[in-house]
Amino acid sequence: MFACKKLSLSFYSTNASRQTISILFEKEKLCLTNFHQLIQHKFNNYSTKSTGLVQNAAVIFAAIPSSYPEAGKHIRYVKNRTINVDCVNTQGGIVTKNLAISIDPYMRGRMRPIGTKSYVEAFELNQPLTNFFVGKIVKSDNDRYNAGQFVYGQGAYEEYTVHSKDQTESLRILSDEELKLDLPLTTWVGAAGMSGQTAFYGLYHIGKPKKDETIFITGASGAVGQIVGQLAKREGLKVIGSAGTDDKVEWLQKELCFDHAFNYKTANVKAELAKFGSLNIYFDNVGGEQLEAALDAAADHARFVECGMISQFHKSNDSGIRNLILVVRKRLTLQGFIILDQANDENFNREFYSKVPKWIANGDLKVKEDVTKGLEKAPEAIVGIFKGKNFGKAAIKIADD
Repeated sequence: MFACKKLSLSFYSTNASRQTISILFEKEKLCLTNFHQLIQHKFNNYSTKSTGLVQNAAVIFAAIPSSYPEAGKHIRYVKNRTINVDCVNTQGGIVTKNLAISIDPYMRGRMRPIGTKSYVEAFELNQPLTNFFVGKIVKSDNDRYNAGQFVYGQGAYEEYTVHSKDQTESLRILSDEELKLDLPLTTWVGAAGMSGQTAFYGLYHIGKPKKDETIFITGASGAVGQIVGQLAKREGLKVIGSAGTDDKVEWLQKELCFDHAFNYKTANVKAELAKFGSLNIYFDNVGGEQLEAALDAAADHARFVECGMISQFHKSNDSGIRNLILVVRKRLTLQGFIILDQANDENFNREFYSKVPKWIANGDLKVKEDVTKGLEKAPEAIVGIFKGKNFGKAAIKIADD
């Protein structure tokens, strides 16, 4: 038995350098057994709460693929990473707990050497993949943001991300009104996010739809195509879509009420399009043979909305479209676009966010998502989108709120 009002104890641990903790006792006498238990309790509290040290597992870009990327080789899940949320230097920014993140075809183009130029930066080797995400702020050193807010923008395939002050400029706070719509967070990285914006901008600003026109959409069951088709139906168009499996085709016709849909892998694309006369709008997510077929089927002055060409991602450029002369003969408009160009367009963003999330919430727009739970399963899910294995908008649910 002994008496003391203050005891200082020095120790070493694997999680901290030499530290000194002071234990204050309410009573002057304490038995050795209770003393040992109290020391252990204080140590545990110090090492797990005060430091804020937590696991920060991630999906990293491990190697540059020459064809289809492989899970475990080019894209790898790692969990031997940590972050000290309390002590990390945000450089005037914030720390987010990441909850949902998007998978998109354009990510394949980012799996290239750093020096190869494109419209978006390449992934950095041995660093987490990045894409559009929704996260919850757990630490803020920025007057614009508060802990507890939900933000949307560029984030990383990891459990926690530090966003510097400059990086926070592009983040969008989800308003209380938007959160009251009660949309899944995965929807904010899909139909209510970049995918929906792509569909909305491409159709209305480039396609310029008019009632009773005919539109053909490739990749029609995907994240962008399914929204384009429904928006076109709202405008009174005849909607034709192609997809890569029979169950996707059935969904387009029965659930989304497409006027016609077909499996491009088993059907003759030119013959399918010939059933419905000339095309006024072609919304392209695939390219290749379907683009060639659409050129044949196009009406004079048709508009071609070139959104993506996933069929070309894993092929060498040893063949081309054979009927491009039709662009001249039919006076066609072919316009490619990148939705990232509209990121700072306040008018467009106001138009989109005032309409599309509400249409989704009230059921006017149906959304099909292919959600994978857990970062550890993300590599396989990312590879799968390049092979058409996803059915609907692909996303990763990293964590619950």
